[in-house]
Amino acid sequence: MSRSSIDEFGLERDRRWMLVDGEGKFVSQRRHPRMALLQAFLSDAGEVCIAVEGNIYSLIPDPGLQVEVTVWSDTCLAWQNADPTVDDRISSFLGLQVKLVYMPDDTFRQVDRHYFPGDQRVGFTDGYPILLLNEASLRDLNRRLPHEVGMDRFRGNIVVDTDLPYVEDDWKKIQIGEVMLAVVKPCSRCVMTTVDSATGVKGSEPLKTLSGYRKTELGVIFGQNMVQLNAGVISVGDTVRLVE
Repeated sequence: MSRSSIDEFGLERDRRWMLVDGEGKFVSQRRHPRMALLQAFLSDAGEVCIAVEGNIYSLIPDPGLQVEVTVWSDTCLAWQNADPTVDDRISSFLGLQVKLVYMPDDTFRQVDRHYFPGDQRVGFTDGYPILLLNEASLRDLNRRLPHEVGMDRFRGNIVVDTDLPYVEDDWKKIQIGEVMLAVVKPCSRCVMTTVDSATGVKGSEPLKTLSGYRKTELGVIFGQNMVQLNAGVISVGDTVRLVE
């Protein structure tokens, strides 16, 4: 996609779906790296789809199938997927009983007020609606690694390119297209970055190398968590304007 709308949740339709276990707790690639081989995408008609071993399924939330789910310390209501055979197919692929759930518009999950005090909802992310990554920072990291990694390891949803690496660490507020964004917290990285998204195999890099020069009191950081301050549209090629 060359453009995206930013709504109350973040990028439109981004991270509104999640896999949960039999107790309604979120299932993470941290413990189940094979999840990297599940591919979510938008169809030409704008439907959210998932590909499982070459088979493609449309995801359709059913408001009549409500369930309580847990993401870290947050509990909220979600809707299950209308077709249980998709859950069965994913469960078989992962070797773990799971089901797909969707966050409806009337569910409100609050971002961490310690870093953003205002009322701000978020979908099924770890904690913030938008994660910004910098191509220059990745180039610097790859120069240090025995083998280069792609930006997909870091699961961002906005990628910028600057002349210098890690300049995003000092940003407080930026504007992209029509949208003003508060840069609220460095992103602490975990073992998920060590999973090769093409194979689902977990290794030690790039976290091992990052730990040598990007470790802070918040952990090993790469990228910046952001909160949108208004709705609007952003597009590939937009200029990033530093406001603060």
